[in-house]
Amino acid sequence: MTTAPAAPAAPSTAPGAAPGFGAAPESTDDDVRAIPLRRPWRWISAAVVLVFVAGFAYSVFTNPNIDFAAIGQFLVDPRIIDGVWLTLLITFIAMVVSTVLAIVIAAMRLSSNPVLTSVAWFYVWAFRGTPLLVQIVLWGYLGLLYEKLSIGIPFTDIVFWQADTNLLITAMVAGILALTLNQAAYSSEIVRAGMISVDEGQREAAYSLGMSPLYTFRRVLLPQAMRVIIPPMGNETISMLKNTSLLSVIAVLEIYTQATVISSQNLKQVELLIVASIWYLVMTSILSIPQYYLERRYGRGTSRNLPPTPFQRLRQAFASRRPGPEPAPETKAVSAA
Repeated sequence: MTTAPAAPAAPSTAPGAAPGFGAAPESTDDDVRAIPLRRPWRWISAAVVLVFVAGFAYSVFTNPNIDFAAIGQFLVDPRIIDGVWLTLLITFIAMVVSTVLAIVIAAMRLSSNPVLTSVAWFYVWAFRGTPLLVQIVLWGYLGLLYEKLSIGIPFTDIVFWQADTNLLITAMVAGILALTLNQAAYSSEIVRAGMISVDEGQREAAYSLGMSPLYTFRRVLLPQAMRVIIPPMGNETISMLKNTSLLSVIAVLEIYTQATVISSQNLKQVELLIVASIWYLVMTSILSIPQYYLERRYGRGTSRNLPPTPFQRLRQAFASRRPGPEPAPETKAVSAA
C-alpha cells in the first residue's frame, strides 16, 4: 500500500459559522490518503487460468467422441443406482466396524501390557505393510487355504461349529472383511494420535476434582481428542468410498463393477466411467457435509468465534441486499417562545 499527500480539503463549515457538533474536522498537511496497491499480475494470472479452464470445458462438451445422451441415460440406470446403494452400504459397514476395532487396537497400543502392545503393533504393521488389493484377493480366495471354518477348543478335536468356507465367505463378505480390517489398522493410528494429543494434566485435573475415569474420558478427554481425530477420519471415509472400486476384482457389484459390466456390453467405456465419476463426486460431496459440522462442533474448545457456515454466509449476503431502515425525519427548527 502506498501513500500520497492529501489534497487540500474544502472548508467544512460555512464562513462565519462556529465549529460544533456534526462539523467535519479540518484537514491538515500531516493527513495521508491511502491508495490500494495495484496488483495487475493477480488479474492477469486469473484470466489465464480461466482461459485454460474454458478451453478444457469447450473441448469436452464439443467432443464428438463422447455420447452425452448415453451419460444421461445411464446416470439413472437401475443397475447403476443399485451399485451406488451397495457402495454406500459397504462404506458404512466398513467404517463403523473398523472404527470400533480401531479404538480397541489403539487401547492395546497404549496399554502397559507388553503382549497386548506387541499384538496390536503386529496387526498394524501387517495390514499397513501389504497392498489393499492383495488383501482383497486373499480374502476372496480364502477357500483355497481353509476348506472349512470351525469354532472349538484349540489343539483338540472338540468342534462346536463348522461351515464351508466358500459358502460362508462370499464375495461380498470377503470384500467387507478386507476393507474393514485394513481400515482398522490405519484408523487405530489416528485414534492413538488423538488420545496422545490430550495433555496428561487434563486427566490429573479431572481426577483431582473427583471425576470418575469414565466421566473424565467422556467429558474431558474424548472431546479434545475428537478435535484431532475427526478431520483424518473424514478423509479416511472418503478414501473408503473410492476404495470400494477395488472390489471389482472379486466381482462385488458396487458402482464401478456395474459400470464396467454395462460398458463391456455396449462398448461405451468412457461414458460409463464419466457416469461412475459423477456418482463418486456426488457421494463425496454428501459425506463432506457431516465432517464439516463435526469439525465445527469439536473445534469450539479452541476457538470462541467460529467462522460462519455456508448457510450463514448466504443468509448474510441476502440480508445485506435488503433495503435499510427508513431515515430519521428531518429535525425542524424550534423557535424560542
